[in-house]
Amino acid sequence: MTGDNQQASNTGLFEAEGRAAGGKARAASMSADERREVAKKGAAARWAEIPTVYAGSVDRPLIIGDIEIECYVLDDGTRVITQGALLRALGRHTRAAGTDADDVDPQLPPILQGKAIRPYTAGIGEEAHPVAFRLPQGSRANGYRAELLPKICEVYLAARSDRKLPANQQRIATQAEILIRGLATVGIIALVDEATGYQEIRTKDALSRILQAFVAKELQPWVKTFPADFYKEMFRLRGLPYDPASVQRPQYFGNLTNDIVYDRLAPAVRDELKREQAKSAKTGRMFQYLTTDIGYPKLREHLGSVVTLMKLSSNYAEFKAKLDLIHPSYKKNMPAPLWLDASDLGL
Repeated sequence: MTGDNQQASNTGLFEAEGRAAGGKARAASMSADERREVAKKGAAARWAEIPTVYAGSVDRPLIIGDIEIECYVLDDGTRVITQGALLRALGRHTRAAGTDADDVDPQLPPILQGKAIRPYTAGIGEEAHPVAFRLPQGSRANGYRAELLPKICEVYLAARSDRKLPANQQRIATQAEILIRGLATVGIIALVDEATGYQEIRTKDALSRILQAFVAKELQPWVKTFPADFYKEMFRLRGLPYDPASVQRPQYFGNLTNDIVYDRLAPAVRDELKREQAKSAKTGRMFQYLTTDIGYPKLREHLGSVVTLMKLSSNYAEFKAKLDLIHPSYKKNMPAPLWLDASDLGL
């Protein structure tokens, strides 16, 4: 270091030390109330620097398959996905823990801290750090830039391609592939719409519906096994509005489906299907483990009968009464009431 540089460095150091000493002196001369007021103003200034939600709300999520992704646009133009939504989109628990390894950036989301994928995260830096922002109601939230989601997908796909991904993370790569393909489809459609001006006249949720339909096709090939009328009638009987373009259904529909379908196919069939599902390395719907020669045809036959009973019923209670009579539950093993027969139900 030259003499001039050394002198400049020393001057800067002395100035910094002088400012620090001055600050301490001022703080010492203040009363407790004055110090609290200064601290309060400092906190307010820091809070004011946090970007605020400009567009978006908790009741308007991005829907991908059966996953709702809470997302917002901030007043500085940043598109963010909430921390929990990012993890859910890739099949991880919202409280997934990271690692305390010395060679890992602790600010990376937990899904990017795994040992197997670290070599593939070299190109991801501060852009993957959490973004603090203020929700419309004023509370603070943490999220990640929306652009990070496809980059995480690419990381897992690269690791899988190199056969570096452990078995317990293969499902994340599968989910990542589906998301990448779905997002690419929507991306080209959005670009064409922007170039042609069609984006000004398309419906507001057109792109999200395209993505929803695409991913649903990839994630849920099983949905054709259950005829559209099954869900249409289920919504009607439960007094809910039905949107044929959406794959979103109330979570409790899964419990109803177990009761209406799997508990009535054959004795103990649901328990056996759950065991087979648990043993399998892949995830899937229970009916995928039915035998093709007997189990699957029986399921289709049962669904046809169930839909007929649904159409003959004006409400869910009436449907359940007919269902219990025609297809008693093997799980409950309860006989139909003695005073109720088919003629009483109009069958």
